[in-house]
Amino acid sequence: MARTVTSTVRVLDVLAPVLRDDPRVHVVFGYDPTSAFSDGVPDLLRAHGVRVMPWDQLARVPCDLIVTATENADLSGTDAPVLVLPHGVGFHKLVPDARGPHDRVSGLVPEGLLHRAWLTISHPDQADQLAALHPGTAGRTLLVGDPCYDELLCSRDLRARYREALGIAEDQRLVMLSSTWRTQSLLGRHPDLPARLLAELPLDEYRVALVSHPNVVSAHGSWGLRTGQTSPREAGLLLIPPTAGWQATLIAADVVIGDHGSVTLYGAALGKPVVLGAFGDESIPGTPMAELGRLAPRLTVPTGRPGGHGGLDGPGEPGLYEQIERAIADHDPDRLTKIGAAAFADPGQALARLRTDLYALLRLPEPAAPPPPVRAFDDPLPERQEVSSAVVMTSVDGDTVAVRRFPAYVAGAREEAGDADGTGGVHRHLSCQDRERDRGLVESASVLTHHEPAATPTAAARWARETLRRYPGSVLAAATTARGDCLVALRDGRLAEASATGPVRDPGLLAAVVYGRLRAGRPLEGIVTLRVGGREEDVALRIRPTAAHD
Repeated sequence: MARTVTSTVRVLDVLAPVLRDDPRVHVVFGYDPTSAFSDGVPDLLRAHGVRVMPWDQLARVPCDLIVTATENADLSGTDAPVLVLPHGVGFHKLVPDARGPHDRVSGLVPEGLLHRAWLTISHPDQADQLAALHPGTAGRTLLVGDPCYDELLCSRDLRARYREALGIAEDQRLVMLSSTWRTQSLLGRHPDLPARLLAELPLDEYRVALVSHPNVVSAHGSWGLRTGQTSPREAGLLLIPPTAGWQATLIAADVVIGDHGSVTLYGAALGKPVVLGAFGDESIPGTPMAELGRLAPRLTVPTGRPGGHGGLDGPGEPGLYEQIERAIADHDPDRLTKIGAAAFADPGQALARLRTDLYALLRLPEPAAPPPPVRAFDDPLPERQEVSSAVVMTSVDGDTVAVRRFPAYVAGAREEAGDADGTGGVHRHLSCQDRERDRGLVESASVLTHHEPAATPTAAARWARETLRRYPGSVLAAATTARGDCLVALRDGRLAEASATGPVRDPGLLAAVVYGRLRAGRPLEGIVTLRVGGREEDVALRIRPTAAHD
């Protein structure tokens, strides 16, 4: 049964491995278009190449078993047994009932279907929970486990590979935002949280990824989601497709900011630092999710305009940067992983048990082949844009130049762009690549950089000097060479060279060293230390003789 994107993905994910190599079983997907969140289902089915049956033909097509991950489909047209898969973790949330004005327990089928439905569960406690909610579920549950959790455990060794696919550097931390749907979700409560995080987290230290529930996309469209997060996307937000990639992103994450959605619980079970940015009262008491709501720290989201740039502008209440740093530093994995033990029983067995149960309901001998293997997830394919403009903070202490950069596209950056002094010897400037599409930002930038290495030092110097002439409001222009050296043209006519001894080749960082020294009144000669994020690197500075660049 295909009714919503969320439930259809769950069925697709398990049927392929469970029915592998067995030509005896013919699978047809019945598409029920009656859900408010059915948008995207036809495209999903078409992408997987499955056979699709119109819903009004259900009563005329004989079938031996119905497999569904939705409890809302009208199955009155057939008397076949029904295998119900969960489309989340257990039965922990109240959701609107499509059949009436009240809420219902997500995953629990209507009473009229219980006599021929089998509910798969991931932990024995869920059978007791369901029986307490509805006595008719007694004896109608099958302890299977959770195939998704099994695959998450199997995928942990590929963390470095997933981080590389996402573009996360070794010394960067990945913050994963996870939002379920409805008004009490993370995005429902704080739709501007991605922008706020990007405004406070230095881009050389942190990356931010957003995973939203498929119902968000079904309700608003992928265009609506992207448009609502335009500035964060231009500021480097990784937008993860809701149907695939969130699992690998979760493995890659260093911290999860979530709500009462299943992805947050998966993160806790994996031992990730979890911070709750929202937690709705639709969570059912006595469940592992409710326990997560009790134990996990809460994120305090400031009111007012985003900004603050990681606390560089002065003391005050802990900002998002400080809260995330604290959550990572204070994290005790054992505190939350016990929640996973109460949600997932016998990890690694779900697909094997599901195959046994499915073939028993089909009244077919189970294949003699070994149970389907648990496989790791594919690499994530995020939607992303490179950051081409940044507000840069520099401070000079002796021979050390500390640099922090923040995306210019998030709210508040434009007001703070420009050449200005901060507090405590911090200087602020706007740095733009030459490929920046907002030409207003380019014309306001103090530092302009060439996004691709020049073929020769002469070509780099020529580009830098011509760029300064073209933009008279800028202070300096910088371009790297294929060898990695950075040529920086200054407004007073000098040409500086900055050469890093390590892997830094970013002209924006090397230009920031020159800018910081220039604003602090320090000579542009000798060996200085660049401090960015958690690393330090030596940078050799010198002024090139006039003849070298004439």
